[in-house]
Amino acid sequence: MDKGYNIRMQHFPIFVTLNSQPCLVVGGGPVALRKIRLLRKADAAITVVAPAICTELESEFGAEITHIAREFNPDDIGGYRLIIAATNVAAVNQRISELAQAVNVPVNVVDQPDLCSFITPSIIDRSPVLIAVSTGGQAPVLARTLRTRLEAFIPASYGTLASAMGRFRDKLKGVLPEETDRRRFWDRVVNGAIGEMYLSGRQTQADERLADAVTHASPSQAQGEVWLVGAGPGDPDLLTFRALRLMQQADVVLYDRLVSPEILELTRRDADRLYVGKARSNHAVPQEEINQLLLQLALEGKNVLRLKGGDPFIFGRGGEEISLLSESGVNFQIVPGITAASGCATYAGIPLTHRDHAQSCLFVTGHLKNNTVDLNWPLLATPNQTVVVYMGLIGLPVICQQLIAHGVAPSMPIALVEQGTTREQKVYTGTLETMPDVIANQQVKAPTLIIIGSVVSLHDKLAWFDGQCLASHRAATALDR
Repeated sequence: MDKGYNIRMQHFPIFVTLNSQPCLVVGGGPVALRKIRLLRKADAAITVVAPAICTELESEFGAEITHIAREFNPDDIGGYRLIIAATNVAAVNQRISELAQAVNVPVNVVDQPDLCSFITPSIIDRSPVLIAVSTGGQAPVLARTLRTRLEAFIPASYGTLASAMGRFRDKLKGVLPEETDRRRFWDRVVNGAIGEMYLSGRQTQADERLADAVTHASPSQAQGEVWLVGAGPGDPDLLTFRALRLMQQADVVLYDRLVSPEILELTRRDADRLYVGKARSNHAVPQEEINQLLLQLALEGKNVLRLKGGDPFIFGRGGEEISLLSESGVNFQIVPGITAASGCATYAGIPLTHRDHAQSCLFVTGHLKNNTVDLNWPLLATPNQTVVVYMGLIGLPVICQQLIAHGVAPSMPIALVEQGTTREQKVYTGTLETMPDVIANQQVKAPTLIIIGSVVSLHDKLAWFDGQCLASHRAATALDR
């Protein structure tokens, strides 16, 4: 199952055609006026039911609306594409909502989202480009704030560019029958010299260049590229700008189990998504098949996003996956991500180095190819360092036992970070002696990261991240207060 679709939306965003369609607004005050302004921009045919309408509504739209000067009547419901209740009487608004929903007519009750079957978002209007921002009716001030910020970043000339693309759309279909070729053509237009001409106001010159480009467009014969992108430890805010840009351009996305649903949602919605995740002793797709699939898709001319949790070159098999591409002459890019050691330690308030605790940091994996935990124990037992163990949950008892056997004090602090940087993050702390028992009593879910060293003692003081579901579990050790 594609876990990227597990995220639930409170509302399904759609744009409705209201040109010449009958719409009812109940109420004639300033609130109704705001809604009528939006409806008129969509060329709706508006009927207003209200004993009286305010002066501003009369002066702006008196000649463009049908005003029925009386109180609302239940018979008013029928025959409308949508209804807006904007009276100052709560009981009337509720009655309108009930009647409209009973006959499946979309209804909006201003400032009462629980009575609405649709809501009106904040809008950035660059017609024909429209951008809607909504908080589901729960925080309209926040939606307006976001809209204001977006307004500053989106030039009005984007509307001119969109209109030009619309004029040439059908002609381009005749020149480039394949959808992939057309999308790449428009990518070059929007992000190239022609797009810049439109954005800088040189419309005549841009129209000429675009017409010529459409006339001489040809199917792309070039092979695609593979983009090996680190998705970080889980928090979407930790993605790089470059990662996000490539995520929006890929034709196909191959992702593993460490890529959070929130991050997967940031990829192109029409891209094909292929789950190739691997868990301990359960590989959805063997590594060799993943390598071949990347090559095959690129040779088909597709831009392939290989999205990997953390950093692809730190215990991510990134080197294995690009070797075949390199040997086959396929172009690829590698985008580093924030590795779990850095992200999870930071969100747990545990510095990996500290002049009073550790002058070096060692990354190791607790899960080897032969499913054993056979590490360089003398090296890991070196004093004044921090040891970070990836994929070490199953081998945690062995790790603790072997470190003690190689001279590390049983009281050495240790932390296990579960689902670090996400809202489900949990931090378990203890010592090498006590941590196996602490974890044995918990339902720990991968991914996890183990941090060993005296820097863990700083967790209580420096912990700052309090995600929605953040919890901290501490062992009954000398670390406890």
